[in-house]
Parts: sequence; C-alpha cells; structure tokens
Amino acid sequence: MQDPDGRPYRAGFGCFVGRPNAGKSTLTNAIVGTKIAITSNKPQTTRHVIRAVLHRPESQLVLVDTPGLHRPRTLLGERLNDLVRSTWTEVDVIGLCIPANEPVGRGDRFITGELAELKATVLAVVTKTDLVDKRRLAEQLLAVSEMGEFAEIVPVSAVSGHQVDTLVDVMTSYLPPSPQLYPDDMLTDDPEQVLVAELIREAALEGVRDELPHSIAVIVEEMVPEGQVMKIYADLYVERPSQKAIVLGHKASRLKEVGTNARRQIEELLGSRVYLDLHVRVAKDWQRDPKQLRKLGF
Repeated sequence: MQDPDGRPYRAGFGCFVGRPNAGKSTLTNAIVGTKIAITSNKPQTTRHVIRAVLHRPESQLVLVDTPGLHRPRTLLGERLNDLVRSTWTEVDVIGLCIPANEPVGRGDRFITGELAELKATVLAVVTKTDLVDKRRLAEQLLAVSEMGEFAEIVPVSAVSGHQVDTLVDVMTSYLPPSPQLYPDDMLTDDPEQVLVAELIREAALEGVRDELPHSIAVIVEEMVPEGQVMKIYADLYVERPSQKAIVLGHKASRLKEVGTNARRQIEELLGSRVYLDLHVRVAKDWQRDPKQLRKLGF
C-alpha cells in the first residue's frame, strides 16, 4: 500500500508519556481534533488506556493515551503505573512530554532513564510553549537536550496549535510501513460507555477540593436510546461520606452542575440529546481494595 506520491503507507502506535499534568491528554485531543482523552488541571486525570486514531492519506497514527507515571500511594496507583509500562513496550514511537513552563526535574530524568531501555523511538516533546517567551523556551530546549539521547526534540502548544502538525509529521516518519490498522471512520476503539464515564468524571473533577481528585470513579450502568434522546444512568463512587457531601454540594447543587457540564460534552460526543441520571455512592477505600478495584474496572 502506497500514498499518492508512491511512498510506502505507514501505520503504527505512538504514545505520550511524562510526569502527571505534563499536557499529554490535551496534546492527544489537539492532534486527533476531537475530544477523546479526559483533561483536567488535576494531575493523574487519565485512568484508562484510550486509543485515538489519526487518519492521513499517507499514514495512520494510533495514539495511546495513558496515565502519568507517578510515585504510587495506593493499589490503584501501582496498577496505573503497570498500565503505563506495559504500553511502552507495545508502541513504535514515544513522545516524552516536558512542560516548557516548569524546570526539568527528577521525575523527568527518571522517566528518561526508563525509556532508554526500550526499543521504541523516543522523542522529546516540549509542551505548553504558549506559556513562555522565546528566551525561556530556548533555555528549556537546551536543558531537555542535556537529559539524554532523543531522536528529535519538538516544541509544541496544544492550546494554540503551534507545531502540532509538525509533531505528527515527525511521529509518523518513525512508524513502520504497514497496511491501515483501523477503518477510515474510526476515531477511537473505546466503547462509548468508557468515554461517557470519562467525561462525567472530568466534570466531577472540576472545582473540587484538592484532597478529592483521585477518589472519584464513574460507572455507566446503562445507556438506553429512547426516540431522539439517549438516556444514561451512571454512578459516581467516592471513598468516604464526607467526600460524597463535597460531590453533592449544598442541596445537590454541585451534582446538578456536574450533570449539566457532562451532558453538554456527552451530547457533543454522541451527536444526540442526552438525559443524564447521576447518583453518588460510597465504596469505602476503593483505591486500596482489590475487589472494589475490579468492580470499578481497574
């Protein structure tokens, strides 16, 4: 299979890695051009591996969005780290995301050392370039170049779109010649229920107190089409009654706000009107309980 210019068609897998909040999911969404991965200003937002498919005439890049690598404090944290490392062994090209507006740190160097052991091509991606001036960006590019051996270093801004297409060009150039892996109309291989649950969790994460972000899990119990409306029934799980009170808010005002924001995103995803029924439940210490983790999909 060749592109119109006679070059071999390329297809394969790539992923972005980095410490939490390095801009990985925002970059994935910017590249694919639609909202596939959950984003939030809270670290450790991504919980599942999500595959997003970018189609071009000459190539197909399948981006695998993973959680950020971090020091685990719970059984959930350990499982998320295992998920990240298993993904690294399965992709063709890896982009190590390092924010332009934060100094290179021990976490970045630790991940660089781990990536050096892999067969995949490793790029350095300096993210959030819209937040710094040219002098600061030049200093960061130099600091990144001194961290280790990278095939290439690419500065990008997912927010402004600057250099996003260039990054895709670079990543696809390292993919192997291959037939198409997914049909032309497929943007993600995730079932709709997983994406809907992620959008609800993103809405629930916004504006909550700092102690809460990792204690929310969402299960979509049922999605039922009725006429022109998709009826969705979902449960939000927290670990303690005090956390339930935070999610609900005064007279359930905060949960209503979560529902409104999530419904807007879900309607955009599904292309139809949505009725969203949310309930908050307590599953005591679910992040440390193997049985609860299995029930909640981890």
